[in-house]
Amino acid sequence: MAERLKTLRLILGDQLNYQHSWFKEEQENITYVMMEMHQETDYVVHHIQKVIGFFSAMRNFSKHLEERDHQVIYFKINDDHNTQDLEKNLKHLITKDNFEKFEFQLPDEYRLDEQLNKICKGLDIESESFDTEHFFTRRDELENYFKGKKQMVMEYFYRDMRKKHDILMVNTKDPQGGKWNFDKSNRKKWKGTPEIPHERGFRKNVIDILEEIQKAEIKTMGTVNAENYNWPTSREDALSVLNYFCKNLLLHFGDFQDALHTDETYLFHSRLSFSLNTKLISPREVIDSVIDYYHDHKEEIDISQVEGFVRQILGWREYMRGIYWKEMPGYKRSNKLDNQNTLPAFYWNADTKMNCLHHAIKNSLENAYAHHIQRLMITGNYALLTETNPDEVDKWYLGIYIDAIEWVEITNTRGMSQFADGGIVATKPYVSSGSYINKMSNYCKDCHYNVNQKTGENSCPFNSLYWNFLDSKREIFRDNQRMKMMYSLLDKKAAEELEEIRERARTIIQQPADF
Repeated sequence: MAERLKTLRLILGDQLNYQHSWFKEEQENITYVMMEMHQETDYVVHHIQKVIGFFSAMRNFSKHLEERDHQVIYFKINDDHNTQDLEKNLKHLITKDNFEKFEFQLPDEYRLDEQLNKICKGLDIESESFDTEHFFTRRDELENYFKGKKQMVMEYFYRDMRKKHDILMVNTKDPQGGKWNFDKSNRKKWKGTPEIPHERGFRKNVIDILEEIQKAEIKTMGTVNAENYNWPTSREDALSVLNYFCKNLLLHFGDFQDALHTDETYLFHSRLSFSLNTKLISPREVIDSVIDYYHDHKEEIDISQVEGFVRQILGWREYMRGIYWKEMPGYKRSNKLDNQNTLPAFYWNADTKMNCLHHAIKNSLENAYAHHIQRLMITGNYALLTETNPDEVDKWYLGIYIDAIEWVEITNTRGMSQFADGGIVATKPYVSSGSYINKMSNYCKDCHYNVNQKTGENSCPFNSLYWNFLDSKREIFRDNQRMKMMYSLLDKKAAEELEEIRERARTIIQQPADF
């Protein structure tokens, strides 16, 4: 057998796949390289817990490889030889250590994909790319699936994924439980019961990493208790979170996955997204674990709880990744509604009298986390109703959440949340007045504003903003069948009421600090 070329293999910060086939091969003449770089920490302002989480997870992964006798070169953020640039670090290593081949796993961000393609073209040695062996789908699978079709609908893609991978199926063709989708069972308001078990924590001390980040002068947002850091940053941690979710939270996940409450940070959500997006665990093993637990406890757990969870991972997560690779790079510039306003300052300090926004933003700043309804129907809803430039919305979401990597962030914010893509992801904009927030939460109970009033100083800002948005975007959405009923209601409003709504909305948009 021919001797393997002296090979340098790159592992990015979101490619921490402990089970990748790379590590099962003969390791002679292979060196792995991992890098903490300003290139990755500074392209947007990230939450401090996010930077700590990535550095901690990367260091744990490097240690894991070294303990199994893999050769690893690791660049810490403050190392003198770290140029803080991927291309410069790689070229220096290749020249210094006389590597004969460069290998990498396909990045999940378009930005890094472009950079690595450029780097490889400039190398004098052979290069080769490999799959990350993480997702159910290939990059181009969704594009090929919908080729020739007039409209992309996630539900059809999700059903075919269920069939293809035999997930929650009977005889590979019929859905378990007799229905493909139990979404209508997943919209209950949590009112204090059933009791939510204490969330699974790890309570690790990350003061050393925090001090290194501060020394490196990385600009961050949010807060952290560095003596009590509470995110999974190893495979062992991630599997523990998965096991805890199955045993303690799955029972009621589906019922309350859209619920919001001032007293609960996580409700019945799994907190697995960071582990998934860094590839500490795979979507297949998450889904298999959940379904296996369900089958062992069918007398306790209804299928609606399980299907709602599977749909988020097998359906929505894979669908959004497919949209990303189908539509980039133009997707990042899309602003079909021509929204140009700036994001209010309270998105960085939670200083607002609107109780729903205060809690959702405060939770985000303190925990680098908010669940999908807080992101979509509170912070995202407000940004869209105030006609905020999607560039600003993208930067905030990409920075503040620990699980935010561009392939999943931008499709959810610019697409589903802000409708900036003109309907590629969603068939209508996800906007609502205060009534939806009141229906799904207790936020309105102690709010400064009255959710039942549409105009006037005490009226809920979401009410006037909602009707003003429909009014101002009338020409764009008038023929949208899913919005026909709301425009029918708008058309019935008296001219005087409509002008009061417009004036109230203008004041909110122009003077957000007063609200």
